[in-house]
Amino acid sequence: MVCGGFACSRNALCALNVVYVLVGLLLIGVAAWGKGFGIVSSIHLIGGVIAVGVFLLLIAIVGLVGAVHHHQVMLFFYMIILGLVFVFQFGVSCSCLAINRSRQKCKTLLGKDPRAKCPTCGEKMLQHSDEALKILGGVGLFFSFTEILGVWLAMRYRNQKDPRANPSAFL
Repeated sequence: MVCGGFACSRNALCALNVVYVLVGLLLIGVAAWGKGFGIVSSIHLIGGVIAVGVFLLLIAIVGLVGAVHHHQVMLFFYMIILGLVFVFQFGVSCSCLAINRSRQKCKTLLGKDPRAKCPTCGEKMLQHSDEALKILGGVGLFFSFTEILGVWLAMRYRNQKDPRANPSAFL
């Protein structure tokens, strides 16, 4: 069997979607854990993380079912939705990294000024958010590139003919 063939594309797409299922479940679990132990008190933040986890879980299930059954319509919508998520996530990730860089430049300029004031509580919180934004941006960029891989795999797999199918069938 040739790598890059029908079975290889199907297995790679299934494996990628299993990873997305695990990440979706991890997001939901971490958000619930953070709320349960009182680490995060913002219900909006918890709700947002859970919503992202559920959305990723649903997209991964659509991709898995489409890959297992070679369902053309599900694979098409999977490609479109994953592409849109990539565009959104890439924009958010790049803006998080850009915000972090602009804050670093500000800190450098303040450090050279002898009349610079001591940081306030809000500024100290922003220092901690810098690290969170770096991590968020890096993780977001990583997953945005895996989404491009998913779109490419789905497009490739969708256009391959199933060797077990009727030879006179269109696809």
